[in-house]
Amino acid sequence: MVGNRVSQVIDIPADMLVIDDSTDDRYWASVERVVDLAREKGRAADGVPLLATLAITHPEWPVRAGAVRLLAEHHAGDPAADTAVAASTHDTVDWVAFTALKVITEYRIAAAVPDLIRISGWPSNFTKPGWARKPVGCGAALTKRALISVFGTRDPAELRRLEDEYFSDMRARIEAARTRPRRNADVVLVPGGPAIIGAIEESDAFRMLTDDLSLSAVDVPAFHIDRTTVTNARYREFLEEVGDSGEFDHPDQPEERSHRPAHWHDPRFNAPGQPVVGIDWYDGYAFAKWAGGSLPSEHQWEKAARGTDGRRFPWGDEWDPARVNYVERAFGENVADLDSLEALLVTVEQGESPARPVLAADALPEGASPYGVLQTSGNVWELTRTNFYTGEDMDPFFKGRHPLDFMNRKDAFHVLRGGTWTSPPACLTTFYRGKDLITDRHMEVGFRCVYEAAG
Repeated sequence: MVGNRVSQVIDIPADMLVIDDSTDDRYWASVERVVDLAREKGRAADGVPLLATLAITHPEWPVRAGAVRLLAEHHAGDPAADTAVAASTHDTVDWVAFTALKVITEYRIAAAVPDLIRISGWPSNFTKPGWARKPVGCGAALTKRALISVFGTRDPAELRRLEDEYFSDMRARIEAARTRPRRNADVVLVPGGPAIIGAIEESDAFRMLTDDLSLSAVDVPAFHIDRTTVTNARYREFLEEVGDSGEFDHPDQPEERSHRPAHWHDPRFNAPGQPVVGIDWYDGYAFAKWAGGSLPSEHQWEKAARGTDGRRFPWGDEWDPARVNYVERAFGENVADLDSLEALLVTVEQGESPARPVLAADALPEGASPYGVLQTSGNVWELTRTNFYTGEDMDPFFKGRHPLDFMNRKDAFHVLRGGTWTSPPACLTTFYRGKDLITDRHMEVGFRCVYEAAG
C-alpha cells in the first residue's frame, strides 16, 4: 500500500519566501502575509500547483499548514489537491500533519486513506471492542477520527466491507501487474527444491573479500529465468514502448530521469545481441516489471547458476578460461594477482580500450549452468533485488536525495552476481557476492529477469 506523494512542484514566488523572524510578532505577521498571498493567488482553479508546492516545500511550517487548509477549502476533490493534503500527513512538523488530518476529517478526503492506514492501522481493527492498543497521542487520535469520518461508520464489520471496496481497484491493479504476461519465450525453468548457497572460501592472490560468505542449504520455489542476460534489442523494445511514461517505474525512482542506458551510443556495448549495460537498479526494476517478471533474488540467481550440487563454477568445479569472458580474454593479457589486475584495469579508455570487452549474450554456451542458463559467470555483472547487507528485498527510500546523501547507507546497496569482463577468477564463482550503489550505471553491469512458474 503506497501513500501519496507530490511528484511535481513549481518555483515559489520570491515574495512568498520573505519571512521576518526578528521578533515573534513580526514572524507571525509575515507568515499571515504569505498565507494571504497564497489565498489570493491559489483560490482559482489554476492555483493548485502553487498551493501544493507551498504545502510540501515552503521552509516555514506555518505557511505549509496554511497552504494545506487552503487546498482543502478551495480545491477539495481535485486529485492534485487531495494528493498534496494526504502527503502532508507525513510532514515532519506535527502541526502541519495535524492540520492535514483535520481537513481530511472535515472534507472527507478519501484519497488520504492509504496514508492514514499506514499511520494508525486498519479501522476495522481499532474499532473492535477490547482491541488492544498502545497509548495514543494527538496524531493517532486525529488519524483515527479522520478514517472514521471518511468511511462514515464505526461498525467494524461495515468498515471491513468498505476497506475491501476501497482497495479493490488497487488490488486489481496489483494483480494485473503480478500476472502481466511474460515478454520473453527464451527462458529456463529452475525446479523448486533445495539449493546450496554460499561457500567456505579462503582469499587468493587477488585478495577478494569473502568474509560475507556462509554455507547453507535453502529451499527455493520453482521459477523461470531468462536464458541470457537482457540484450540491447530487448531493452530497445522496452524504451520504444514505455518511453517516459513512468508506468513501470519504482515509486522511489529519481524524478526526471530517462531509462536510456549510459553507454547506449558506445559501439563497443550497443550491438543488438550484446547484454545491455550502463543501467542502474531502477532501470532493471522497471524493465523487469514491464517484462512480466522481476529482478532475481540472490538465492534464485545462485540456484540458476549452480544447480543443486554446490559446484564452484556453472560448468563444474574446475576453472576453465575457455568457458567464460573475463579480464584476460577482454584485455588479451595475463594477470597473476591484485597488483597486476589493477595495473591493467587503469588502462581502460572511453571508446577505445579494451576494443571488444563484452561478448554477445548467447556466446560461450559451453559455460552454461546445469539448467542451461548462459553466462552466469563473466561477461557482465548481474543485478539482483537483494540488499547486500540484510539479504532482504531492496526497499529504497531515497527519492529527491543526491547519491552523496546515501552512498554510505547500507540500504542503498544491492547484490551483484556473476562477475564481469574486468573480473579475475575469484569473482567468477557461483557464490561470489559483489555489491553496487542503487543509482550507479556501469559498463560492466547488466541483468536478467525471473518469472513465476505456473502451479
